[in-house]
Amino acid sequence: MQPGQFEMTIEELRSRRNAKWSRFGEEVLPAWVAEMDFAMAPPVQEAIAKIVREQDYGYPRRNGLPAGEAVSKAFVARMEERFGWTTSADLVLPLADLVQGTYAPIFAFTDPGDGIILQMPAYPPFHDAINITGRRLIKNQLTDSGERFELDFDAMEASIDETTKMIVLCNPHNPTGRVFSRDDLLRLGQIAIRHGLYVVSDEIHADLAHPGHEHIPFASLSREIAARTITLNSATKSFNIPGLRCAVMHFGDAELFARFDSALPKKLMGQPSIIGIDATVAAWMEGQPWLDSTLGHLTAVRDHIFERLGREIPAVRGYSPEATYMAWLDCSGLDLDRPAFDFFHDEAGVAFSPGETFDAGCSQFVRFNFATSMEIADKIVDRMVSAIGKIDRNVVTAG
Repeated sequence: MQPGQFEMTIEELRSRRNAKWSRFGEEVLPAWVAEMDFAMAPPVQEAIAKIVREQDYGYPRRNGLPAGEAVSKAFVARMEERFGWTTSADLVLPLADLVQGTYAPIFAFTDPGDGIILQMPAYPPFHDAINITGRRLIKNQLTDSGERFELDFDAMEASIDETTKMIVLCNPHNPTGRVFSRDDLLRLGQIAIRHGLYVVSDEIHADLAHPGHEHIPFASLSREIAARTITLNSATKSFNIPGLRCAVMHFGDAELFARFDSALPKKLMGQPSIIGIDATVAAWMEGQPWLDSTLGHLTAVRDHIFERLGREIPAVRGYSPEATYMAWLDCSGLDLDRPAFDFFHDEAGVAFSPGETFDAGCSQFVRFNFATSMEIADKIVDRMVSAIGKIDRNVVTAG
């Protein structure tokens, strides 16, 4: 752990000028967009500083090859080291934006009017990618088992018809924090095979599984599943570098990549910048010690806030996330007179992510980004307790 890695002050965080800390007024504590309030991983910072020192802003190459190949090779090496998944850099397409990587296979492998299955609640850009492109969103609601959120395979299969062409999978899942098991993923893969569906598997939170949980790359399950899978990944969430714009698409086999390329030429996808490339390579190849300490901190904050919520605001329910640094909180037990986001913003001075942006029926949910210092996390919970106590003291207990 580097000194002060997790203790940035509110003043320091506001000076960064990023989206998280600049969207809302200074009286509001932000706990919304997926950015972390931590000091940068030293290998990433040094990679960026080296570019600046050397004024290396020309057309990028590394080791005599196009610089994007360095990202592809780093991705393959990391998948082998971290997840035991052996694949080839020839199947990797670097790009600048992971959301672009969601739109692109939808354009390449489906037509307007085709159905695309999405587990709900879901990261809002997934909704947009399906709706804006004129495809048909097939909602596959996650079910609450009383212990965690589960995939509803029966409902999923019942929703498939002759126009259904794709499943968009988010694993680990945003916003619920589920890490789907091997059995879950194999069953989903068999559904895809049985009905001839493509799978876009967003695995951007793969590095953020908490102790006791294991991320399994969907395309690693079998050759048959890989042959219909496009995997999306990036260092941006786990190493907190979304502004550097670098991501990858991985195609499960060469034939799938060729079909994509014939439908949507690679040149149309653009390329990441040299800063994004070098930062990503440094993160994946040298940043694991920083990530290990970061995940330890995130797990500690997660456990602390859930202990406090369970003790002081038991009417706010949620399952401790198995991965990510987001908690999906059900505030329906508070009987609020407005959406939960509005209540906490207006009455507590806290900005969560609104539940209704993940699913129209979830206005009484919020997503709590707890990737911050323990002090700031406590301030957020303190404000929640105070605001709720003002409307109904019976739903809070002494802290």
